[in-house]
Amino acid sequence: MTVTAFSPDGLIQPVPYHHVAIGSGARQVHVAGQIGRDPSGGQLDPGDLTGQVEQALRNTARALAGGGASFTDVVRLRFFVTQWHPDRMGAFMAGVENVADELGLTLPVPPTSLIGVEMLFEPDVLVEVEAYAVLD
Repeated sequence: MTVTAFSPDGLIQPVPYHHVAIGSGARQVHVAGQIGRDPSGGQLDPGDLTGQVEQALRNTARALAGGGASFTDVVRLRFFVTQWHPDRMGAFMAGVENVADELGLTLPVPPTSLIGVEMLFEPDVLVEVEAYAVLD
């Protein structure tokens, strides 16, 4: 399977993600929303967006591996962040950058959406991430 990610000329540059990903392959892996809880279900500091992004991405990597994929196979990420405001971008990106090397997540990241929401399924959950991968 090959994923080619790029940002065509004429689109906003630079951004911390690629605008386009092309995946060739027949098998798809769809990872449900992963949150900032460790494998035992323990929640990180409910006010720590950076830490919750780190753990949510670690959980996403585990889920991808369970489907035989990794971040190199990902064609799209979607983040939902509670009470989003642009002032929180630094804390959000720190979470991504802190675990990128550990998880094999290249920067810029695959095509990504960051969607601000009022609340997720529990009040202490600040972020949820979905991933879509394509395999041969």
